[in-house]
Amino acid sequence: MRVWLWVFGAGMAMAASLTAAADVAPDPIRPPPPAPAQAPELKAGYTVVEVAKGLDHPYSIAFLPDGSMLVTERIGRLRLIKNGRLVDAPITGVPPVHHRSQAGLFDIVLHPQFAQNGLVYLAYAHGTAQANATRVARARFDGAALQDLKVIFEASPLKDTSNHYGGRISFLPDGTFTLLVGDGFEYRESAQDLRTHLGKIVRLNDDGSVPQDNPYATGENGAKPEIWSFGHRNQQGLAFDPQRLMLFEHEHGPQGGDELNIIESGRNYGWPVITYGMDYSGAYVSPYKARDGMEQPVVQWTPSIAPSGLAIYYGDKFPQWNGDAFVGALAHKHLRRVDLDDRGGAVGEQRLLTDLNERIRDVRVGPDGYIYVTTDYAAAEKPSGRVLRLEPAP
Repeated sequence: MRVWLWVFGAGMAMAASLTAAADVAPDPIRPPPPAPAQAPELKAGYTVVEVAKGLDHPYSIAFLPDGSMLVTERIGRLRLIKNGRLVDAPITGVPPVHHRSQAGLFDIVLHPQFAQNGLVYLAYAHGTAQANATRVARARFDGAALQDLKVIFEASPLKDTSNHYGGRISFLPDGTFTLLVGDGFEYRESAQDLRTHLGKIVRLNDDGSVPQDNPYATGENGAKPEIWSFGHRNQQGLAFDPQRLMLFEHEHGPQGGDELNIIESGRNYGWPVITYGMDYSGAYVSPYKARDGMEQPVVQWTPSIAPSGLAIYYGDKFPQWNGDAFVGALAHKHLRRVDLDDRGGAVGEQRLLTDLNERIRDVRVGPDGYIYVTTDYAAAEKPSGRVLRLEPAP
């Protein structure tokens, strides 16, 4: 069985030199994850309520102060759910979106002071099939349209693949925000190259400028100053835990090796030098599951569950789940609960919504304490994506 030569040759040398740019590679802060185990089904204790249906690949949810919801559709539309129903007309003012394969409109997140400034942030794919990138735009939502839209970040370099964008946003307590930027599928070696945004998590001020305490803010040796962490693959979930003060992220492995990570500034998460997954061809991506200076995940899923969407639950509706992570599963079509200890370690898992037989694209905790998910559908079907709400069983 062949091994990707990049791991043993120039790629390892490049990874070593780029890690050295951060002075000395830090020791990993976590031990290897536990071996994957079958997560039992949980069918009791909650009920499912349909909030909206007929959506085209609903990707993300943002909750407005008046109880309404904004929902992105990957095709490039922004929809409003108001007074318990989906408004027919899409929100206007959305920027042009590159929609192909995995490309499209991804996340929508409100500014922490949305009630005062009305600002929303969109992450999306922009460009053409031959030259595209993950972008972030900021705009003011007036209740019916996006106004004063401005692009505040574009990942570089442009790429000619329509896969692995990242496109999830999470604000931090200091008012900065983090953004997932995928490795572009064909550019996985770039995940170890600090001169590119591909395969990174970036951190920005709310206007898109670079925080001066970013680990590579000086741009030394050509490093992108926006980078917060590196060595990532196809990230699909990002959430800040306000109690543990931890940033959680998850990403797809190639064939197995999906990961749930705790993100620390300047850390290297290993892809493609270390991985628990295999290439789709059956070849090794790398023979290594651990290397000095590279972080280990909290959980690794083999076989892959294809995680998408991430929320850390805190609320009064399901107090038994406070502090736990909820992850959508596209491949195995369920909502996965990861029971976390006080330090963010995984001590157990369960599968919810297994009876739906629907791909779970996003998961969010509403201000009302309920859990909301969006569901995907097969491309050949009539648009039938849904927004669902989990409530405690009577």
